[in-house]
Amino acid sequence: MLDLPGFEDPNNQSDLTEDVKFKKKMGKGGGFQSMGLSFNVLKGITKRGYKIPTPIQRKTIPLALEGKNIVAMARTGSGKTACFLIPLFEKLKIRMAKTGARALILSPTRELAVQTLKFVKELGRFTDLKAALISGGDSMDSQFSVIHGNPDILIATPGRFLHICIEMDLKLNNIEYVVFDEADRLFEMGFGTQMNSLLEKLPDTRQTLLFSATLPKVLVEFAKAGIGDPVLIRLDVESKLPAELDLVFLTVRSEERTAALLVLLKLHIDSKQQTVVFAATKYHVDYLHMVLDSVGISNTYIYSSLDSSARKINTAKFSQHKVAVLIVTDVAARGLDIPRLDNVINYNFPDRSKLFVHRVGRCARAGRTGTAYSLITPDEYPYMLDLHLFLGQSLSIINSSNPKGNIGCIPQSLIEEQHGTIIMLHDTNPDLLQIKQTADKAYTKYLQTRPVASVDSNRRAKQFLTNKCGTHAFFKAQNNDLQEERENILQQMKNYRPQGTVFEVCSKTKSQDYLVMKATRAFHKSARTAYKKNMENQSSVSETKLVALPESTKTEIESVFDEIVTSKKRKLDYLNDIKPKKQKDEYYIPYSAPDKFTEDGMAINNFQREASQAQFDLTADTTEDIKRAKQQMRWDRKKKKMVGANNDLKVGKLKTEGGKWIPASYKTYRYEEWKEKTKAAENEDNNEDDQLNDQGRYNKRSRWGKHNDMNKNKKVQSELRSVDQIVKQRKITEKKKLRQNKKLRKKTRK
Repeated sequence: MLDLPGFEDPNNQSDLTEDVKFKKKMGKGGGFQSMGLSFNVLKGITKRGYKIPTPIQRKTIPLALEGKNIVAMARTGSGKTACFLIPLFEKLKIRMAKTGARALILSPTRELAVQTLKFVKELGRFTDLKAALISGGDSMDSQFSVIHGNPDILIATPGRFLHICIEMDLKLNNIEYVVFDEADRLFEMGFGTQMNSLLEKLPDTRQTLLFSATLPKVLVEFAKAGIGDPVLIRLDVESKLPAELDLVFLTVRSEERTAALLVLLKLHIDSKQQTVVFAATKYHVDYLHMVLDSVGISNTYIYSSLDSSARKINTAKFSQHKVAVLIVTDVAARGLDIPRLDNVINYNFPDRSKLFVHRVGRCARAGRTGTAYSLITPDEYPYMLDLHLFLGQSLSIINSSNPKGNIGCIPQSLIEEQHGTIIMLHDTNPDLLQIKQTADKAYTKYLQTRPVASVDSNRRAKQFLTNKCGTHAFFKAQNNDLQEERENILQQMKNYRPQGTVFEVCSKTKSQDYLVMKATRAFHKSARTAYKKNMENQSSVSETKLVALPESTKTEIESVFDEIVTSKKRKLDYLNDIKPKKQKDEYYIPYSAPDKFTEDGMAINNFQREASQAQFDLTADTTEDIKRAKQQMRWDRKKKKMVGANNDLKVGKLKTEGGKWIPASYKTYRYEEWKEKTKAAENEDNNEDDQLNDQGRYNKRSRWGKHNDMNKNKKVQSELRSVDQIVKQRKITEKKKLRQNKKLRKKTRK
C-alpha cells in the first residue's frame, strides 16, 4: 500500500493514540492560557510557577480585563495579589516614562506593601514596567526622587502617600488603575479619612478594585460612594460549614463559664491538639491567659491593641506548636490563617450567625476533621436560636427521651471540681482577682453595644427549658454509674417546683403573709387550670406526626380534569408554561431603557442588595473602642433610629501613620527645600526628539536650550583687578623665573 502525503494508515493505531493524547494535553482549558493574556505576562506567570488559577482568580481576572470595577471578598492566601496584578500588567503593557504613575496600589501596612512590590517584580519581570514603594519610615527626600523618576506603578501606604501628595502638590490625573488591598484593615487602622481624600484627587475614569476578607458596613458605604457600579465577587465558602466539622453546644451558668473551659482543655481535649479560644474583649483574653498559666496549660494570646512584634511572636509560637492554646478576640483573629487547627472554643457565644461561621470555619479544612465547642449562658440562648435558623439545622435538647440531641451540658461534678480550683486561685492571687473584676466591667460595656437578637428568638428563648438538659454525649463515656446517679439526683432537684411560695412554706397558717397568698391563689385558680389544660393540648398536638404527601404534577391534573377554572393571571401563567416562549423581534424598540430598573434601584442583582447580604462588622475588643463606637452614634428624630454622627473635631484633619491628627492642608515645604538642594528642575532628562519646538528652536528644558540660557545669563568679568589678584599674579611670575634660572645653571655646569 502506497504512503500518500497527508494521509495516514488507518491500521496504524499507535500514531492515532499519540495524536489523541497530544490533543488532550493541548486542549486543556480553565488555565491562564484561556484568559487571552499577552506573551510577556503569561511568561511571568509560568516562570512564577502558577499553573491553574484559584477560584477567586478565575472569577476576578476576566471581569478586571473587561475594565469593570470590582469589590472582591477573599481570604488571606487565596491568591488575591495576582487577581489585581495580572490585569494591571495587561492594562499598562509598556513603560511610559513621561506620563508618570498610571497605577496605584494602597496597602494597610509597610510589610504588605513590600511583599506586593516583591511580587510585582517577580510576576512582571518580562515587562518593562517600573514600580516604586512609598511608605512610612523611609526618608521623604528619597521618595521625592523616586516620584521624579516617573514610575508606572506606585505601591504605597495611605498616610505617607497623602502627605507626599500635599507636599508636592501631586496631580493624579494619569492614574488609570487603583487597588485597595486589605480594605477592611485600612478602615480598622483609621485610614478612612485618607482613603476618601485620595478618592477626590483620583480621576473619574479610573478602574477601581477593592479586596477585603470581610465586608463591614463602612466599606459598603465607601464602595457605593467612591466606586461607580461595582461588581461584588464573593466566594460562598464562609457561608457553609464543612461536613467534617462537629458542633458541640454546652449550656453553662455565667459564673461557671471559666470552669467549663478548664474542663474542656484539661480533661476532654488532647494536649497535643491545637485549640483557639474566642473571647469577647481583650480583658477576657488577659484573664484567661493568667488562669491557664496558673493551671499549667501552655498558651499564648492576641488582641488588636497588642504590639505588632508581640503579635508576630505569639502567632509564631502557636503555628510552630510551641503552645497548644491561642486566646484571641474577633478583631485580632480576622487576619489569622492556621492551616492545621483541631478545635475552636467559643468562650463567649458570637452575637451574629456570620461571625459564628467565621470563627468555626478556621478548623476542619482541606478534608481534616475538627470540633467547635460553644459555651452558652442563658442570655445567649436567642443568638443560638438565630444561628440554627441561619444554618437551617434542627435544634434538640439532650434528655432521657432524646439522647441524640445536639444541645447538652457538662457533668456538674467536673464543673464543681474546676470551679473550686478557680476560687482558690482568686484567693491566693490578688492580681488575678483584679483582672477578673476589670473583665466583668468590660463585659457590661460589651453587652451595651451587642446587637439584639431577633424578636422571635427572644420569645422562643423564654420557652427554652434548659433545666431538662442532660449530659452531652461527649462526656457520657467518661461517667461511671455513681456519677450518672448523682447527675440524675441533681437533675431532679433542678426540676423540683414546690406547690407553695416562700410565704406559704416558711410561715405559720395564721400569719398575715400566709392568708394573703392563699386568697390570691384561690382568686387565680381558674386561670391557672385553664393555662395547664392549654399547655397539655399543645403538647398533645405537637406529639402527633404529620406525614408529608407527594404533590401532583400538571400532566396528572390534565388527565383527570377536562376543564380547569382559575383566575385570569393564573391561567396566563399556566399557558405560558406550556407554550414555547417567543423570541423578541430584533428590531423591536422597548418603551423603557434596558437599565431602567438598575437606575431606579429595583434591579434583582445589584451591588447594594448583594453587599447587604455579605455585610460583616466586628465588635471592638477594648473598652475605649466600644465607648468610641457608641459616641459616634446619635438619635435621628426623623428616621427614628440611631445614625452615625460626624466628629467636628476631626473634620478637615488627617491621621498620620504615627497616630497624630494634623490639618488636611498641612505642608512643611520640604519638597521646595529638596528641589533647591538637588536642583531637580534643572537636571530633568528629556528625550532628543522633544528638544526642538514647533518653531525650530530648542526647548528651554532640553540640553542645548539650557546651554543657550546659561550663555545668555553669563556675567562678563571685569578687566580691573583687585590688590590681592595683583599680588598673587606677581608671586606666580617670580616662581616661574626662579625655576627657569635653576634650569640654566644646570645646563652651564654640564
